[in-house]
Amino acid sequence: MKVFSVIGVFAGLVIMGSLLAAHFMGQVNLMAMSWLWLTFFVGANLFQMGFTGFCPATKLLYAIGFKDKQSGCKL
Repeated sequence: MKVFSVIGVFAGLVIMGSLLAAHFMGQVNLMAMSWLWLTFFVGANLFQMGFTGFCPATKLLYAIGFKDKQSGCKL
């Protein structure tokens, strides 16, 4: 596994872990619909990108005109 992938996995785990810790400590309620689910979704995407290399944000950015082919993500 490349360093870029490990960083994605670690960042995703930290994001999702911090939200789950805040939920179980009673600081936030993840059972109610809130913008915190967007944060969890970003963490989950980082986590899966570390293993699969697929990054939905890369596809979106290419579609709107960004042309940098140096990313570590697969299309």
